[in-house]
Amino acid sequence: MSATPPPARPRPTVFGRGSYAESLRIGEILRKETVGGALLVAAAVIALVWANSPASDSYFALRDFRIGYAPWHLDLSLGAWAADGLLAIFFFLVGLELKREFIAGDLRQLSKSVVPVAAAVGGVIVPALVFALVNLSSPGTLRGWAIPTATDIAFAVAVLAIIGSHLPSALRIFLLTLAVVDDLLAIGIIAVFYSSDLQPVPLLLALLPLGLYTFLAQKCRRFFGRHAMAAWFILLPLAAATWAFVHASGIHATVAGVLLGFAIPVLRSRASGGPDAGPGLAEIFEHRSRPISAGIAVPLFAFFSAGVAVGGWAGLGSALADPVAVGVILALVLGKPAGILGTTWLLTKATRARLDASFKWIDIFGVSILAGIGFTVSLLVAELSFGQGSVHDDHAKVGILAASVLAALLATAVLRTRNRHYRRAEEEEKVDSDHDGIPDVYQQDSAS
Repeated sequence: MSATPPPARPRPTVFGRGSYAESLRIGEILRKETVGGALLVAAAVIALVWANSPASDSYFALRDFRIGYAPWHLDLSLGAWAADGLLAIFFFLVGLELKREFIAGDLRQLSKSVVPVAAAVGGVIVPALVFALVNLSSPGTLRGWAIPTATDIAFAVAVLAIIGSHLPSALRIFLLTLAVVDDLLAIGIIAVFYSSDLQPVPLLLALLPLGLYTFLAQKCRRFFGRHAMAAWFILLPLAAATWAFVHASGIHATVAGVLLGFAIPVLRSRASGGPDAGPGLAEIFEHRSRPISAGIAVPLFAFFSAGVAVGGWAGLGSALADPVAVGVILALVLGKPAGILGTTWLLTKATRARLDASFKWIDIFGVSILAGIGFTVSLLVAELSFGQGSVHDDHAKVGILAASVLAALLATAVLRTRNRHYRRAEEEEKVDSDHDGIPDVYQQDSAS
């Protein structure tokens, strides 16, 4: 008599739904980012219209107006303050999100983090290679290879909110995870490849306020969690000093925002009841700073960065013929989805993993196209690559705007159809559940 073979091990699932608590938190983040995305787009449109209107001189005069204390290397234009200062708030939020995801979120589990992290890496490498191939014959423009590597979560979520209200929550979580990991990679790229004239003394001095900031945040987490004003009056000056020293060191000042975010504890202390007693200081600070980031910092940066004088149809044609713009468009619209989708497919084949039953490959394809919306970080890297206001910078920004709009339209074409499919499925499930919920006595009466 032959022995019964052991049951087959279940195949691991790619992009599962995640925990219920994590889904609720992600949902709240996405709702806030939707509003921020709308403000971001509005600010960019206003800047673009103003920069190409008869009053364009006033826009550029405002952007280039300088203010600040020169002896501290802080005599900056308003555009530079937006890029170096306001975006530090955005990257502070990124630091909080990253630390929380990898310590208390679903990404702390290797089985849940490996695929979205690998997909994000693929979504960075492939666009960079596409841009480099297009600009291979022009060494002067190769410096912009990192422009198409990041996804703008606010812009992408705003599009997703309009077209995909019935899409599975796992897809939304995947998009947010992808964007967060993209931001981490972009931070590393900025710190390593776009820092110049490194000054070790200011960099060492930055460790003093950063160390005190970290010590106070760790030791007094309960106090700062309960008293919002205390954080403003005690931690904010230390954060500003850290930012100023990092800025003076030659490392891009937004990196200071990430370091400050990493310094905030994620879990509650034992004195406050431990991890299960409620949100930690990182989540509390996330709630406090997200409206400032999404409602003020990022839209103002977009306003000062997106204003490009196109120069009419002839100027637009000239910009789009530049290998910089061509490389950005091809990298974001084709390279980004190819990198994300291709990496995901390879991992499923290598690990015998399967997709979560709640969605299909066409859904991942649609989200991968949506990830081609590169805006905030792409605009920043363009300025770091070529210098604000230079010809290549303007052409790169035209490419970023064109690619983001094209990616949004293509993703809409794919995901709107899928959204209708999931809406019909929800309606059918509701009808079935309503029918199944009829008490037996009524079913018997109707049968008789």
